[in-house]
Amino acid sequence: MPGLLSHRALHARYISSWLFSHRPPSPRPLYNLTAVRRMSQKTIAVLDASELKDGEMKEVPFEDGKVLLSRLGDKIHATSAFCTHYGAPLAKGVLTADGRVVCPWHGACFNVCTGDIEDAPAPTALHSFKAEIVNGKINVTADPANTTSANKSRQPKLLATGSNVPVGQGKGVVIVGGGSGAFHAIESLREHGYNGPVTVLSKEHYSPIDRTKLSKALVTDPSKLEWRSLADLRSKYGVDFRAGTEVTGVDVNSKEVIVGATQERVPYQTLILASGGVPRRLPIEGKDLANVLTLRGVEDAKKIDAAVKEGKRLVVIGSSFISMELVVAVSSRKLASIDVVGQEEFPFELVLGKEIGAGLKKFHESKGVKFHMESKVEKIVPSESDPSLAGAVVVTSSTGQTTTLPADVVVMGVGVAPATEYLKSSKGFEQVVDKSGAVHVDEYLRVKGFNDIYAIGDIAMYPQPGTGEPRRIEHWNVAGNQGRAVGKTIAEGKGQPFVKIPVFWSAQGQQLRYCGVGAGYDDVIIDGNPEEMKFIAYYAKDGKIVAMASMQRDPAVTKGSELLRLGLMPSAAEIKAGKDIFSVDIATVNSKPKVA
Repeated sequence: MPGLLSHRALHARYISSWLFSHRPPSPRPLYNLTAVRRMSQKTIAVLDASELKDGEMKEVPFEDGKVLLSRLGDKIHATSAFCTHYGAPLAKGVLTADGRVVCPWHGACFNVCTGDIEDAPAPTALHSFKAEIVNGKINVTADPANTTSANKSRQPKLLATGSNVPVGQGKGVVIVGGGSGAFHAIESLREHGYNGPVTVLSKEHYSPIDRTKLSKALVTDPSKLEWRSLADLRSKYGVDFRAGTEVTGVDVNSKEVIVGATQERVPYQTLILASGGVPRRLPIEGKDLANVLTLRGVEDAKKIDAAVKEGKRLVVIGSSFISMELVVAVSSRKLASIDVVGQEEFPFELVLGKEIGAGLKKFHESKGVKFHMESKVEKIVPSESDPSLAGAVVVTSSTGQTTTLPADVVVMGVGVAPATEYLKSSKGFEQVVDKSGAVHVDEYLRVKGFNDIYAIGDIAMYPQPGTGEPRRIEHWNVAGNQGRAVGKTIAEGKGQPFVKIPVFWSAQGQQLRYCGVGAGYDDVIIDGNPEEMKFIAYYAKDGKIVAMASMQRDPAVTKGSELLRLGLMPSAAEIKAGKDIFSVDIATVNSKPKVA
């Protein structure tokens, strides 16, 4: 009939209507997303411009968050206010005229102009905000959500992600080891534009972790320690991360890494050796009893955590940083006893000196720790009830007196050896791996005699800036910064001499901070009272300050690390005469010629 639709036409109209109403939503244009972002941003006058002088930083409120303002000459920069490592207030750190802001706690460093990472241990970058002066006020434009401590960081800007090469295919960069050096090498490779394959062969069964928390807090859950998940490393960084993989050799002729009992061969174009350290055990009777433990990885921490329970008797062999951090971590567990055995007169003596060692010893004794210093461990005696377990530790003092220390658990904290057994059996490394297991490298961290192999972290014996003295430094921060340097060298094809100043920290009731290389110091200048754990110590060698330590005097070590970096540290004579390192200008425009 005229004016009526056929059944077929009606069905077609119904299907068309259904498809229209159920079609997937069209992707929003990019300009709409940008508009949304702009809508979430606010511009707030945060400070009178006259209140921020050249070379100064100020933390200012921004709604419910905070922003860090930095002034370099006539330019003002605004970034996140908190360090992305452990959340320290960056305004209490150190600003330099070349645009660096250094964390007051652990040495992480950022570029105040961009928010980008400059130095480890920063795992992520800062937000950077627009700042301008309008009518005498500093105006900051930011998304308020990005100014809170909870949202203080952003992912680094990656110039490459490896997305053009399927994960696990091609040669590219192979990294042996999955620790701090490997993590920061991955970050640096991608930040600086390396787009080739990256393969990590890690003996550990988890992604790179914040290893410092093992001894400082005895954290035993890898998921609470990891910097990036394995999934993120694969999806966002294009990394073939092979956890639980043991390397047994390197064939430099065929450019292959040999893996496991199957002798699988993994080809490389460039190789980074970052295999870390292996805890030492004293060559004494009883060293391999089941409850004689060392601390390096998560499994070690789990064993110690399970053994050190209320009422147990702990004997710690070794009186330096890892040992004493562990003592602090378990001191509140109501143990029956904690005995520490050390070779020197005071704990930490070799690194920090007698006076500071005495002050720290006094603190630990106030917590019930008993020291047996200037003593040698003779043997570890099996338990009478279970011969597979240690029951006591026999020590002899410098006067010849022998003491037997009852023990339910023994922890050896006597240093680490380079984890390089796989190289000792590999042809081509005979001249570069010494008797200690250290790998000798040049100023670019290249293994001597090779253009395509680098070594970083605990295994690397590298020339010290300024002196050229070869030295191996077992600092977590050093491994991270060496990873960053090597990643940039490989990505850009241009050598990056490693000149970073070593920085480390230790939880000893208060935070102890240290920078520089103090080995062989011949004088210690102390400002403050070590017994109160509030001091700055300057370590001098041949009249030159080579290292610093401090407690409760932040940001002294941070300032010291920058002065050492720039070659502007006052002499020992000047420090003794009362010169204040904070009086040395490295932040204003006037200092830029000697800083940049």
